Amino acid sequence: MSKTFSGKEIISILFKKYDFREISISGSHMKMRKIDGNKTITTIVPLHKEVLIGTFHHILRLARIDPKDFIEKSNS
Repeated sequence: MSKTFSGKEIISILFKKYDFREISISGSHMKMRKIDGNKTITTIVPLHKEVLIGTFHHILRLARIDPKDFIEKSNS
């Protein structure tokens, strides 16, 4: 993956394309959550200008989102 994202970009995509909602902000991190059937899915997004690739993958792993799907939806 060559594209990098800011925390605000990730949050915007999670909100608009995946129906996540803001739960809280603690320092420079936003907790986001969505209900999927009977499952509650929570992820934490740092509000950094550029999110490191490992952190990006961890955010998506917690959110149960495939990175390729996320990148495709970020371009649409």
